[in-house]
Amino acid sequence: MRFKDTPQLAEWRATVRAFVRENWKSPDDHDPLATHGPNAKGYEAPTETTRAWLDKLAARGWIAPAWPKEYGGAGLSVLEQFVLNQELHEAGAPTSRPMMNLVGPTIMLHGTDEQKKEHLPPLLRGEVQWCQGFSEPGAGSDLASIQTRAVRDGDDYVINGQKIWTSGAHNAQWMFMLVRTDPDAPKHRGISYLLVPMDSPGITVRPLINMADGHAFNEVFFEDVRVPVRNRVGEENRGWYVGTTTLDFERSNIARPIQAKKALRRLCAYIKDREAGGNPVSHALRMEVADRAVETAVCELLSYSVVSIQAEGRVPNMEASMCKMFGSELVQRVARTEMQVTGMAGQLRADPTLESYGLSPAMAYLSVIPATIAAGSSEIQRNIIATRGLGLPR
Repeated sequence: MRFKDTPQLAEWRATVRAFVRENWKSPDDHDPLATHGPNAKGYEAPTETTRAWLDKLAARGWIAPAWPKEYGGAGLSVLEQFVLNQELHEAGAPTSRPMMNLVGPTIMLHGTDEQKKEHLPPLLRGEVQWCQGFSEPGAGSDLASIQTRAVRDGDDYVINGQKIWTSGAHNAQWMFMLVRTDPDAPKHRGISYLLVPMDSPGITVRPLINMADGHAFNEVFFEDVRVPVRNRVGEENRGWYVGTTTLDFERSNIARPIQAKKALRRLCAYIKDREAGGNPVSHALRMEVADRAVETAVCELLSYSVVSIQAEGRVPNMEASMCKMFGSELVQRVARTEMQVTGMAGQLRADPTLESYGLSPAMAYLSVIPATIAAGSSEIQRNIIATRGLGLPR
């Protein structure tokens, strides 16, 4: 595992830092943990500042660093992607458009030439927003149990069913979704992958407001929705394999340790000033903050481990699960520590004194509760580590 940049990577890091310093002017003055997880922030209409920034990233191909250059990406190596993402997260700058690095590469690898021409350019330019129609009320972690049906009717599919936890569906113009096209096939078969316009007749989107009052999630209902067969990506009944395509992306989750590190910096600044004012923090809480700092360093090393494996051309398996599980549980522990250190004031959704340090303990705490569920629950990650990493029986 490499801890230092090679001369080439050091030069690349300097290039990225110079670009960020010159072009990203928005201050990172909020608690990053407060916007972690399924909150509304990432799915609101971008501000002019954010839009201009993303356009500058897109002009360099950096908004899609893993995409080939012929599709408007940068064609960066795994380590170059890692450095780019690391520097952007450190600066608090947006790194991509919602869902872009899910649907874009899928269309690149499995789509027709017509689908690529229709969808990839506007996706890069930020003219179209997508949402993901995978989870259903009875199919979350066990995604292959989806029941939303698509019945072939001439040149169309007719879709009936429901999707849930659909991030950004209220603002999206398109959805990429998995549907069951052969109910008699084994559950991992008989599934197809469709691209669906969200303004199609028969689609109803209802908001799901989370406990932090964020509106990112929705439930989406389909009633006799007609979608052209030409909108299918890949073969009929082979959509499971399209949906689970392993893409050559940097998946080291470097964002989480950076989020935790920045939150701890803010918390330590608050503690320092508080103690200077004659209101010391207990020894136990100081040790708790120290524990979080150690865990953050461990999480960062796990990210380095994953990207090092990818840089060698290997596929991280249990290592990626370790990184995801540890990182999602870390941000929860950091949020709890913020609550403990700030006391009663930290239980308020807004406290002027804490906000002056960029701290929002209550909102951070509420926001990170789903972190160990979204993108694969901790239980699933532990099963992967046990079976594929430790060789334990199922």
